[in-house]
Amino acid sequence: MKNEKLYKNFSEAVQFVNNYEGQLPADVKLKLYAFYKIANENKNHPGSKTPLINAFKANALIQAKNLSRKEAMTAYVKLAKSLR
Repeated sequence: MKNEKLYKNFSEAVQFVNNYEGQLPADVKLKLYAFYKIANENKNHPGSKTPLINAFKANALIQAKNLSRKEAMTAYVKLAKSLR
């Protein structure tokens, strides 16, 4: 039951962020990116055509690498709520 609520909250937070119309600071975007990637267990290369952007994304992932999937989901939800 608790996991279902976390997955629901995470899904709603992702939808909120995807529909967010304001301008997000770069550090917030990078944290959201890292939390999302870890939460979805996506270990693929960042994939930007710009090496500098890849470096920032890789750094964000390194900083969050010790988070479990559930911790990343919780962190994503908390950060998304702070944007409201």
